[in-house]
Amino acid sequence: MKKGSPYGTHRVLEPTGVLPQGAWKIDNTMTLCDNEILIDVSALNIDAASFTQIKQEAQGDVAQVEKIVRGIVAQRGKMHNPVTGSGGMLIGTVREIGPALASKIDLKVGDKIATLVSLSLTPLRIDEIVKIHLQQDQIEIRGQAILFETGLFAKLPQDIPEKLALAILDVAGAPAQTARLVKKGDTVVVIGGGGKSGTLCVYEARKRAGLSGCVIGVSPFEKDCLRMKELGWVDHALQVDATDALALMQAVSDVTQGRLADVVINCVNIKNTEMGSILATREHGKIYFFSMATSFTAAALGAEGAGKDVEMIVGNGYAVGHAQHALDLLRESTPLRRLFQELYV
Repeated sequence: MKKGSPYGTHRVLEPTGVLPQGAWKIDNTMTLCDNEILIDVSALNIDAASFTQIKQEAQGDVAQVEKIVRGIVAQRGKMHNPVTGSGGMLIGTVREIGPALASKIDLKVGDKIATLVSLSLTPLRIDEIVKIHLQQDQIEIRGQAILFETGLFAKLPQDIPEKLALAILDVAGAPAQTARLVKKGDTVVVIGGGGKSGTLCVYEARKRAGLSGCVIGVSPFEKDCLRMKELGWVDHALQVDATDALALMQAVSDVTQGRLADVVINCVNIKNTEMGSILATREHGKIYFFSMATSFTAAALGAEGAGKDVEMIVGNGYAVGHAQHALDLLRESTPLRRLFQELYV
């Protein structure tokens, strides 16, 4: 059996010298190296920015969505959207574990797992697309994938349905990072607060900021704002288009008496919300860009151009213990679990 790189560089076909995530094409043959895990895949959870772009390109036609997804995987050997640069994650059953890796990990053949690394670096083969769930960003498939030695994973819990676990684990980094950033008494703005990751961040921000803090959810959609108010975790639900930077700044200023936000968390799946995030943040405040639609060039140069001294944090989808943290949120909050069950399963 061939020996593989812990980082999967042996799978890179082009260009040479890069890691799998940055590669244009990788080898998705399912012949296992000695330090890889072979997974029988049952479902893909496509990154929100990626799936939004695909649905727009397909004009909402399911057959066209399937054609685009199959085309990406056939061309690149992975589900790595060439427009957004993002992927998603998967769930499946362990079929085989390379002998050099078997004794190093707490995993066995037959275990059901969710991968916690992006599909943009995961060798993937799709044999059949069973069903596409346009509203949940999920695709049921029959196929296989490879997880590298350094690849993160979580065993699927017994007390949470698979699709529900898939939905929340895809964005597990967001509430974990929110827990690190928000402290008691903070004013927190969650842009995209009505979405999947945004809802988790609103809930987490409420816990961390406490009654002395202020949590503000932002969405351009009335239904999202109504839901945020009904759930009761926000002090204000602002119906504002975050691509209108001045409108967002003014709306946040109005409800904070001009102080603006200590922490802004950006969870949207569309472009051009960088400046809205920056202008809604007070001097020396923090912005967490969880959204994969973010242009970090636009954010950096935009903050400079606006003369805003703010700390901007790249949305690393991984934080130590993030999977357990996210699943525990479902266990502790019945309304949160009910909402995710209704919307994403």
